[in-house]
Amino acid sequence: MAGFDLGARLIRGVAISRYGERFAETVLVGARREYELLIPQLPYIGGRRNPLTQIMISAGMFLALYRAMKLQGKEVEEIGAFVYEGVEKAYGLPPRFALYLYGGLSFSEYGQRRAHELALESQKQRYVNDWVYSVVEGDGRSFDYGLDFVECGICKFFHTQGADEFVRHMCRLDFIVSERMGTGLVRTTTIAEEEEKCDFRYKRTVLVR
Repeated sequence: MAGFDLGARLIRGVAISRYGERFAETVLVGARREYELLIPQLPYIGGRRNPLTQIMISAGMFLALYRAMKLQGKEVEEIGAFVYEGVEKAYGLPPRFALYLYGGLSFSEYGQRRAHELALESQKQRYVNDWVYSVVEGDGRSFDYGLDFVECGICKFFHTQGADEFVRHMCRLDFIVSERMGTGLVRTTTIAEEEEKCDFRYKRTVLVR
């Protein structure tokens, strides 16, 4: 819940600028209530041993916000645009250079070794609601390395919660994170759009201040 409260503070300004203080307060209080109910339903995918656990937790927060806004009569496209703006603002806060440095770790020898280890672990499919993916070696030109996801934890979770329509809006957030971390994401297919895989391709970019 502390994590949810921090996220709510970060997007509160965007909510107020879009809808006014009363609506913002109503939605954020409603979303907090929804999230509290969702916590026991969050799929277990290995806890702290799995870095994607944090992605699953964040997905639960966005699902709670989606539900709260739906209750206030908002359509999925508007909710998606609001979430995108809120996350974009949150990731634009300082220290931006720290995010860039963190993103650079994935291109390091350690980062690549860890990526391969985690990919192999995902392929064991210990947890039915987890992601399953493999590492794609870079071609030395268009991308430095890639990840091919053939199963998506968020797609599975949102499907059980009757929120399939919102998954593609979650996919868009990957580009915000990538831009801030300098990982140059290119993606042409996603499971959310009923394709066979999500083809993430990363190339280190130069930090623009």
